[in-house]
Amino acid sequence: MSAVTQAKRIVVKVGTSTLTYENGKINLRRMEVLCKVLSDLQNSGKEIILVTSGAIGVGVGKLGLAQRPQETERKQAVAAVGQCELMFMYDKLFGEYNRTVAQVLLTGDVVANEHNKKNTENTFNELIKMDIIPVVNENDSVAIDELVGNNFGDNDTLSATVATLVESDLLVILTDIDGLYDANPRSNPNAKRIPYVAKVTDEIRALAGGTGSNRGTGGMSTKVKAADIANRSGIPCCVISGADPKTLYRLFDGEQIGTVFGTEMK
Repeated sequence: MSAVTQAKRIVVKVGTSTLTYENGKINLRRMEVLCKVLSDLQNSGKEIILVTSGAIGVGVGKLGLAQRPQETERKQAVAAVGQCELMFMYDKLFGEYNRTVAQVLLTGDVVANEHNKKNTENTFNELIKMDIIPVVNENDSVAIDELVGNNFGDNDTLSATVATLVESDLLVILTDIDGLYDANPRSNPNAKRIPYVAKVTDEIRALAGGTGSNRGTGGMSTKVKAADIANRSGIPCCVISGADPKTLYRLFDGEQIGTVFGTEMK
């Protein structure tokens, strides 16, 4: 666990199911605790980059829609509304702990184009140097990659891409399940959590199964894919429950929680 406890530059990804209630509206209590914990970790000397989902989910709640829209154009419009609300809340909550945040909206050409990639790396590095917390999301109102399942495809993959771009020491994914299990814990009470995965294999991918909640675009399979991307760049990845963001303290204190991917590297 030394690679986890000693990590300095950390990408934290939070999913829609962690940030919102079932009706799509923001879970203010959880979001407030998340911002407090990340601010405190930044105060301790760690460099935090936050990758956030939730623009469409928050937009659905903001607009009072009965369900997540299906049409791409409508998703883009709802994402534009939700992203504004999401960043307003991050700015307000982080500001209460004297932390400054910056919005970074990315599209797939960031990694496809070497010039854009370098510019993005420079932006991240300068923000971190200025002690600012970058808050990253895919630009859903312009790019439809995540909405239709191409390119980044989901913010788990985006978080792994960001972790690689900023040469982070660790990727932490907060989700609605506390790690990878040897069976589906929602249907099998005897399912056991797998604490360590040395390397992502086809067997591990098969265990990951399908998609997650109806508010997000991913599931455990996208977490495993993200872990694999990060691991290929020498970056360990922890998948832990986001139900209580204070769990991050336990993680960095060396307690074994969730599933740690890439343990054979460091």
